[in-house]
Amino acid sequence: MALNPSFSPRLAPEVKAASLPWLVAGAGLIALYGPTVWRLAHGVWATDQQGHGPIVFALAVWLIARRWADVMKTPDAPMPWLGWLMLVPAVLMQAFGRSQDVLLFEIGSMIPVLIAIVLLLKGPAGLRPLTFALFFLLFLIPLPGVVVDTLTQPMKMGVSVVAEQVLHLLGYPIARNGVTLQVGQYQLLVADACAGLNTLFALEALGLLYLNVFKHQSLARNVTLAVLIVPISFSANVVRVITLCLVTYHLGDEAGQGFLHGFSGIVLFVVALFLTVAVDSLIRLGLQWRNRHRVQA
Repeated sequence: MALNPSFSPRLAPEVKAASLPWLVAGAGLIALYGPTVWRLAHGVWATDQQGHGPIVFALAVWLIARRWADVMKTPDAPMPWLGWLMLVPAVLMQAFGRSQDVLLFEIGSMIPVLIAIVLLLKGPAGLRPLTFALFFLLFLIPLPGVVVDTLTQPMKMGVSVVAEQVLHLLGYPIARNGVTLQVGQYQLLVADACAGLNTLFALEALGLLYLNVFKHQSLARNVTLAVLIVPISFSANVVRVITLCLVTYHLGDEAGQGFLHGFSGIVLFVVALFLTVAVDSLIRLGLQWRNRHRVQA
């Protein structure tokens, strides 16, 4: 099939002209947040408390890339005044956050910057396909230490109590003092990384991602599963602590510490994903049973 020689020369400049603003915006984003991501990767993301950061960031980038074709299909209706109204304060917030080492501002500014860019180049319609991806970026923002410390302690206490009761029912010699578990001759402290607010946030992000990817038609199914994400996350943390206790009791303290730093995070996410799928299946069966009985009635 012969190609129209006049088609390519006309199209190429148009494509280049349309792509140039996005390329400039992309380069600006890399210049603005590239150093931030680098510092995070060599800082808080390397800690147990914020170890979920790289996963959340990679998933957010994937969510944006997944819907980018839909963004580009939307009609061009830029709103420069609103875009600049958001962009300038967001960049100032990012500059303040970086200069003062306030991650809440430095990372939190990423969302309004992205919104402003889309408003400048596409308009409000371009934001609709990115709604969930932009919301998902909220899980990347570290919470203030005061909030984390206030909410983490009761969560650790709850996980410790349930883990103690389960192991006691299984016949293991276990005692608890606050958030410290005594299993046989070994003493384990339920740390923030095992049952803290940041861990709960990571599991909440996983649950919401599951909801977004599968997008069930049933509103009742979506709402029920969204509500149950919190107890699912709590249960996954309990399984993680119980597993750590069992590894330590049967294989020794060194094996327990190795498990804590090398494998327990994987166990946590696998258990959370398994429980989410299992609960989702039970909800589906329950709704099918209800609909079947409605038809019969």
